Amino acid sequence: MTQAIMLQGTASDVGKSVLVAGLCRIFYQDGRRTAPFKSQNMALNSGITPDGKEMGRAQIFQAEAAGIVPDVRMNPVLLKPTSDRKAQIVLMGQVATDMDAVSYHAYKPQLREQILSVYKSLAQEFEVLVLEGAGSPAEINLRDRDIVNMGMAEMAQCPVILVADIDRGGVFASIYGTLALLHEHERARVKGVIINKFRGDVALLYSGIEQIENLTGVPVLGVMPWLDIDLEDEDGVALQKGKYLRTGKRDINIAVVQVPHISNFTDFNALAAQPDVRVCYVRQPEELSGVDLVILPGSKNTLGDLVWLRESGMAHAVMQAHRQHVPVVGICGGYQMLGETLIDDVESGLGTLPGLGLLPTTTQFAQHKTTTLVDGTMSPVLPGWLSAASGLAVRGYEIHMGETTLQDYCQPVVQLNKNGHYVADGAVTADGLAFGTYLHGLFDSDDFTRALVNGLRQRKGLSPLDPTFHYAQYKSQQFDLLADAMRKHIDIEKIYTIMQQHQESV
Repeated sequence: MTQAIMLQGTASDVGKSVLVAGLCRIFYQDGRRTAPFKSQNMALNSGITPDGKEMGRAQIFQAEAAGIVPDVRMNPVLLKPTSDRKAQIVLMGQVATDMDAVSYHAYKPQLREQILSVYKSLAQEFEVLVLEGAGSPAEINLRDRDIVNMGMAEMAQCPVILVADIDRGGVFASIYGTLALLHEHERARVKGVIINKFRGDVALLYSGIEQIENLTGVPVLGVMPWLDIDLEDEDGVALQKGKYLRTGKRDINIAVVQVPHISNFTDFNALAAQPDVRVCYVRQPEELSGVDLVILPGSKNTLGDLVWLRESGMAHAVMQAHRQHVPVVGICGGYQMLGETLIDDVESGLGTLPGLGLLPTTTQFAQHKTTTLVDGTMSPVLPGWLSAASGLAVRGYEIHMGETTLQDYCQPVVQLNKNGHYVADGAVTADGLAFGTYLHGLFDSDDFTRALVNGLRQRKGLSPLDPTFHYAQYKSQQFDLLADAMRKHIDIEKIYTIMQQHQESV
């Protein structure tokens, strides 16, 4: 019978996703066939499974930590906000509809049986399942239709560990308050607490830990320190807190424009991991001063974010940087924004708007959503600073609802292999100072990224660096560092005991 454990939080962004990944890595290291599971994920960071299904990036990197291939069953419901009140609903990897929050709350009970069925199918294939909640189980206004916190724990009949973030302050109040707002049968599921993101001498916490254990009857299983480990974040909350503002001197400075509906900002983790690169996420025009490359990222509301670029002055700043011969790159929605015309009566409903005009392209949005993993080859002859990337192999994934056409004289930037047929993708200007592509994950291709960064180095009169950095190995090392830290600071044997005892009791 499958063992299971669920991590729930006292709030959003307390570090549940990372700790789930760490447990997945530990169980994998211990020889257990393990999978992550999050019934409902609200995030604009998503990825594609080998069979072309869309799921949250957090569950993809958790699957990587577990040493398995991502499977859409690990995240059956994905909510992708398109505005403050509406979200695209992705069910089992495919777009179902758009809903506002009230409509979706009413709709959730219809998903329970499907979610439970998916969970059971995973349980038949894995020895251990590590579940993740969303937000807090103490959101009492949502309790009656919950499918992701205690509602999911009850469906899975699994024990719960509560994660609390001490870095935001009030950690003991958040632990006590969360447990106090749970029903008695829900509190009975909570078998332990992990205090996360601690900075300082843990001895200062001992008296508080003793009191909170006496008050709640729930043991604290460990205190995780603030870790300087490079792992993916679930969504843009990390950007709002400035987590991705890279400090320190680097040879190459890259600015990613932080549009309001930024999606898949994990595209740039591989760039930021390069030893000579500093990546900053910027929202103010003056922040583009002195950068070596400007990137327009993906967006879940491309035309809405294009309007924001103009109203905020960022569009003018991007164009000014380009006139000063700073290269500009667009990924997915950013690629669309670099074109001449965008026509959207589907995603934003804003109709036809002019793009930034750096690429001679037109994008027409459609109801169909392209979701696929792809391999490709960069164009055989790329201009200017991109020349060293000519003909290099790349791979990544597509997630977009628009189709972009190029004018006859425009050169595509990459040839993608789609089921044995090579299809041109993206566009690049004759001088190489602007290019765009639909290919998410492009920078995970080590040789391409090193060639691109070395091209930027050459523009500054710097010598190239050897292509010795391998991003996949780097990520694996980060998972191992996380697992080592969790073994040191959390009672993992107690977690094994909790899972074993609960398995025997159900």
